[in-house]
Amino acid sequence: MMVELDDNRISDSVLRIVVMASGEGSNLQALIDAIESGQIENMRIEALLCDQPGAHCIERAIRHGIPSHILPAPQKLKRHSPERRCYDERLAAIADSYKPDFIFLLGWMRLLGQTFLENFPRKVINLHPALPGTFPGINAIERAFEAFNQGKITNTGVMLHLVPDEGIDSGPVLSVAEIPIHKSDTLSILEERIHKIEHLEIVKLAQRLAHNRSLEEIQGREMQEALRTQDAQETQEAQETQDQDISREKESEHASRIDIGI
Repeated sequence: MMVELDDNRISDSVLRIVVMASGEGSNLQALIDAIESGQIENMRIEALLCDQPGAHCIERAIRHGIPSHILPAPQKLKRHSPERRCYDERLAAIADSYKPDFIFLLGWMRLLGQTFLENFPRKVINLHPALPGTFPGINAIERAFEAFNQGKITNTGVMLHLVPDEGIDSGPVLSVAEIPIHKSDTLSILEERIHKIEHLEIVKLAQRLAHNRSLEEIQGREMQEALRTQDAQETQEAQETQDQDISREKESEHASRIDIGI
């Protein structure tokens, strides 16, 4: 059971998923609950890979009978180093042993190298708590909250995207959800709101994948939605510019009349 690379459609009824996580595992739990309740049909989590011994995601997986593999990375692992390639090879070998259709990075806090990614073209999907092009990398929620308090943004969001290379949270987008930030929010309140949306978005995407939708269809729909949003924003900006121009013209006419009167 594999993804057909010619048209990127799921070729069998049961979708095999490997989850990679580093921490609490609440998104893993949301996925588990949706599968066990029947909200997501034709999907099975084959294994969990974790790089942090003692992380709560391990306990969650074990409780639900999901094989768990703990692979702590060597300290100060440098990018493109032989040690890094060796670590990625170990990760890839374990993940590939389950023949996954997709690999979900749900709170995986380590950059994956090409040594890993080249084994799973168009199969690695990452969840990131920010809108596309904003706050890549760690502490995205904290940075968004700080930017809001500085008056730079009014909302943030959650996205799921493919991971084709070592770019940080920059792959082709599969889904996006915007999330407002309120003046009354504390960081913990915002974090809670974002995590709830993360749970909803990962389940929604899993449902779409499990129902034999191609990645192209998912990306196409997301692109259409992004274009509609962009068109609406451009229309609003154009209207605001036009209103400003009219206002300036009126002010200029008024000033001219005053000058003539003087």
